[in-house]
Amino acid sequence: MAGLSSFIDVAENSHFPIQNLPYGVFSTGNEDPQIGVAIGDKILSLKRLSSFFDGPNLVNNQNVFLEKNLNSFMALGYEAWQEARTTIQNLLRSDNDVLRDNAELRSQAFFSQSDATMHMPVVIGDYTDFYSSIHHATNVGTMFRGRDNALMPNWKHIPVGYHGRASSVVVSGTPIRRPVGQTKPNENAPPVFGPCKLLDFELETAFIVGTGNKLGEPISIKNAHKHIFGMVLMNDWSARDIQKWEYVPLGPFLGKNFGTSISPWVVTMEALAPFAIPNYPKDVEILPYLKHDDNYAFNINLSVAIRDKDMVEPAVVCKSNFKYMYWTMKQQLVHHSISGCNTQTGDLYGSGTISGLEQDSFGSMLELCWKGTRTVDLGNGKSRKFLQDGDNVILSGFCQGENYRVGFGTCEGEVLPAIDASQF
Repeated sequence: MAGLSSFIDVAENSHFPIQNLPYGVFSTGNEDPQIGVAIGDKILSLKRLSSFFDGPNLVNNQNVFLEKNLNSFMALGYEAWQEARTTIQNLLRSDNDVLRDNAELRSQAFFSQSDATMHMPVVIGDYTDFYSSIHHATNVGTMFRGRDNALMPNWKHIPVGYHGRASSVVVSGTPIRRPVGQTKPNENAPPVFGPCKLLDFELETAFIVGTGNKLGEPISIKNAHKHIFGMVLMNDWSARDIQKWEYVPLGPFLGKNFGTSISPWVVTMEALAPFAIPNYPKDVEILPYLKHDDNYAFNINLSVAIRDKDMVEPAVVCKSNFKYMYWTMKQQLVHHSISGCNTQTGDLYGSGTISGLEQDSFGSMLELCWKGTRTVDLGNGKSRKFLQDGDNVILSGFCQGENYRVGFGTCEGEVLPAIDASQF
């Protein structure tokens, strides 16, 4: 993989070398959205090259590359994904002249990323958010319950999660409006209605289900990898003050449902495989249905930056890593389905906020400002405790290989002012 090269020029620190080849949906000019693959600063249109997918799993399914989202392609299954990746990689190899030396076809098949508008890559039917980073869970638990009771009794036995709102999942670049709702700033007074004052980001990743399972037929841990198509970056925006008032007894509701941003490029598990590392060690015996010995943690460098309208360069406020996940994606998916729940193509599963041990690796403003007791420095006299209107939050992530990177690009969103709450 490290020695593989493309005839397309790829910058040294590009997130999109031939070793990556993430899938996305894009449009240019007046054309309808179409499926493409990122390579360097270009996008390869699979619509233009659909006839090249002539292997046993795709030859009769070439129409999936003519659609406006990835769902039909993902639904073909694990072997089809592998076959497609091999075909695309071969077409882009520096020693393959089929596309390299066909100037007319190249002019039709390649588009500049700077000229493209990115769209939601998949149709999301359902969205679940987990709570699987041990340092994040410990931090939040310590704030509200103390160090001795930081983790709830179930936390090391099951991947804890909740069902989110799929309709408000948006692609990177979509602005997020500050929500309004009920809060209770004074414990001795009735709740008040108005804009959220404690708006936060959450540094997350998410995986996308490629093929689901039938109702009543759970996914086994040995086959779970065949159901996971790929990963995206995710910012699960959070209204901390709304959430604090509403979450007992049933958990997040309005504090989470107003917006969740994902990156436009879906990085496949095949591209991430070289960066697999040992799973986070468990110090509590878990039940057999969740056990697996193969490495399914990944060394993904993650960061969050904030830029307001007056800043030339964004200020990095967090550097974390996916390796801090206590529960693997396979364990999350298996636990989700073990009840008999039927997962479906396009379902989105968030990791939960990913925090490390050190303060500069905390994956939310709640942790960085430690519940409002300290400020986060943005430089040039600017600081934050929580997000302000006009802030653009930028998530980024990549795996570092030998002379190449496999990256996700960015996941961005600007905070818009709340609506006029007095009209309600």
